Order: sequence, then structure tokens, then C-alpha cells
Amino acid sequence: MGGMMGAIGQYWWLIFVFGGTIGGIARALGAWNERRAERSLERFRIKQEAKVAVAKAAGQGRVDAATVQRELHRAVAEHQRTDDRWFAYETDLATILDYPMLIDLREPLTTEFHRARSRAELLRPTGDDESSPAAVEAYRDAVHGYTTALDLAEKEARRRRRGDFSPPEQERLARAQRLLNLASNEGASPQERQQAYARARRELDGLIDLPAAGAAELEQRLRVALEGPARPES
Repeated sequence: MGGMMGAIGQYWWLIFVFGGTIGGIARALGAWNERRAERSLERFRIKQEAKVAVAKAAGQGRVDAATVQRELHRAVAEHQRTDDRWFAYETDLATILDYPMLIDLREPLTTEFHRARSRAELLRPTGDDESSPAAVEAYRDAVHGYTTALDLAEKEARRRRRGDFSPPEQERLARAQRLLNLASNEGASPQERQQAYARARRELDGLIDLPAAGAAELEQRLRVALEGPARPES
């Protein structure tokens, strides 16, 4: 031990020769350690930010999906309301004769309405699968177009009523309307109702075509009335 201390004491002057080098190495090691710590912190920060971004994206995806479904439900509800408005005309044959423009396909507004109605029905989502945002947007716009087209046609039809028909044609429409009311009257006899319906169709021949759905429904009711209640089997 004494010999080692003696040797160190003997070569103490080497400290001045290598002191700068040793200090530089120490400083370099310290800087490297600092950089390594900084890099570790940076990697940790990046990982944390990535986790947050993934979680946010997943949450945003759920929000977007929920928004799309809400838009779809609103569009379906509006579609049904507009269908109900139209079916009220289509199935009430006597009432629609007050607004014959709604079933006159020679009218541009009527043609546009029926075209918009067909487009909305074509784009209506089917099945239980979730629809894409683009599909829901196209359907929503089509439903809006359908509703707007009915609004325009309805307003114009109410404004014009039977004004596009000559006085004799207006009289035929009025007679057909009275006959259709009789054909729908369950208090009249089945034969009276059947005859009234046939006469109404003759009055309208060459003027307008009755809506197929309403005509089919009334004809079914007339057949049931003519056949009478079913007899119990013996």
C-alpha cells in the first residue's frame, strides 16, 4: 500500500498532462447520458401521444358512426312522413279529384315529384347492415328532394285545382267525384257501389288515370261487398 502511494506521489505531475483529457471524457460521458435520457423521454412522449391519438380516433369513429345512424333515422322518418302525405291522396280517390294535377303525368311538377319519389325509394337502405356515410348522405338528399317535390306539386295543384280543364271536363270530374264517394259508402248496397265505381271510371276516361293503389284498394272492397260475408262451412 505504501509502495502504491509512493508511486502515485512520484508521478503526481501526470495529472497535469492527462487532466484535460480525462475531464473531456467525463464531460462527454455526461452529455451522452443526458442525450440518452432525453431520447428516452422523447420516445416515451411519442408513445403516449400515439396512444392518445389512437384512442381519440377510435372515439371519433364511434361518434361518427353514431352521427351517421342518427342522420339515417331522421331521413327514414322524413321519408315515411312524405309517403304518408302522398298515400293520403293516392288512396282517397274522391279527394284527389280536387287536385287532379297530382296524378297528371303530363305536368312537369308531377313528373318531377314521381321521379324524386322513385329515387328516394331506390336509395333507401335495406337490411340491418350499417350504411356508409356517403350512402346515408345520398339517401338523405334524395328524401329531401322527394319532400320538396311533393311540396311544390301540392301547392301548385291546390292553386290550380280543376282550372286546367274545360267547363264540360270539370263537370265530368265533379260527377266522377260524387260517384266515387258513393262507391266508397259502405251504407249503399254492393250493387250501387259497383255501378257507381264503373260510371266514375267512364267519366274519367280520357281525362285522368286514377292512382293504381287507390283503385286497387277500392276494387278489393267492392269485391268483398259483392261477395258478402263468408258462409260458415257445414
